[in-house]
Amino acid sequence: MAGNRVALALGSGGARGYAHIGVIAELHDRGYEIVGIAGSSMGALVGGLQAAGKLDEFAEWAMSLTQRAVLRLLDPSITAAGVLRAAKILDAVRDILGEVTIEQLPIPYTAVTTDLIAGKSVWLQRGPVDEAIRASIAIPGVITPHILDGRLLADGGILDPLPMAPIAAVNADLTIAVSLSGSEAGGRYEPTDAEPRATTEWLNRMWRSTSSLLDTNAARSVLDTQTGRAMLSRFSSAADEDDPDAVPDGGPVPKMGSFEVMNRTIDIAQAALARHTLAAYPPDLLIEVPRTACRSLEFHRAAEVIDIGRELAAQAIKALEC
Repeated sequence: MAGNRVALALGSGGARGYAHIGVIAELHDRGYEIVGIAGSSMGALVGGLQAAGKLDEFAEWAMSLTQRAVLRLLDPSITAAGVLRAAKILDAVRDILGEVTIEQLPIPYTAVTTDLIAGKSVWLQRGPVDEAIRASIAIPGVITPHILDGRLLADGGILDPLPMAPIAAVNADLTIAVSLSGSEAGGRYEPTDAEPRATTEWLNRMWRSTSSLLDTNAARSVLDTQTGRAMLSRFSSAADEDDPDAVPDGGPVPKMGSFEVMNRTIDIAQAALARHTLAAYPPDLLIEVPRTACRSLEFHRAAEVIDIGRELAAQAIKALEC
C-alpha cells in the first residue's frame, strides 16, 4: 500500500447502513485514516457522525434499541407526506452530534440529497450537519421530505445511491465505496423465531401498536376511522409468504403488499444507479453489503449488521493488501 489515507463513499439502504459502522471500525483497526466522506441517506447519517467524531457514541446507542424503541422513534403519521416523520430519530442524533456545522468538521463531508422540485441531486457541504442528514434520509413515501433553504429535499439515494463524485477531488491514497445494494449471493435472509417474517408484517404490527403510542386522543382516533383502516390494510399482505427477495426459479410468485413493492422497487432502482456510478467513478475498493443482510426498516438489528460490515470490510481489505 502506498499510503493509508482513505476517502469513503457510503451508500443508501436503510438499516443496512449500520454496516458502514463496521466498515469504518475495521478501517480504523487496520490503521487507515479517513480523510473524506460522502454519503447518501443512511450513508450520510453514519458519515456525518464519523466526520464529527461521534460515531462510537451513536453505535452504542443504536445497539441498545429494541423493536419497541424503534417504533417510538419512527414517529408514525397518517396525514404527513410520508408514513414516518422521523423527528424523534433526528432529535436523538442531534443530542449526540451537538450543534456543529459541516464547515467545522475535521473531515471533509458531503451529504447527498435530492431536490424533488428541480429533479436533481444536491450536495450539502455547508450548514448544520443535522439538517443535512435529515434531508438525505427522507426515503420516498416513507419519511417526509425536508424543506431546507427553500428546497424540498428527499433521500439522496433517489438519484445517487453511491456518491462517488463528491470524493473524486479528495486528497487520498485510496477510495473505498460501500454499496448496500449487493446481490443476494451471500444467501437468503432467514428470520429467527424472535423477529417478524417480513418488513410488511413488522409495519403491520407497528401500525396496530400506534394508537397506544401516539400522544393525543385525536391522533388515536384517526386509526379508528375508515381512512385509517384503509391505510393499515395497505401494509398487510406478505407476512406468511416466502421472502420475495429470494423466489426460487419456477416457484410461485409471492404475494407482495404495497410497501413491499415500493421497497423492492427502490432497491432495484438504486442497484442499477449504483452500477452506473461505479462505471463512471470506479473506486480502488468496493465493499458490497447484500440486500439480504437485513431489511430496510429493521433498525433494531444494529449489532448484527455492524458485525456484517466489519467482516465484509476485513475480507475486502485483506484481498486488496495481498
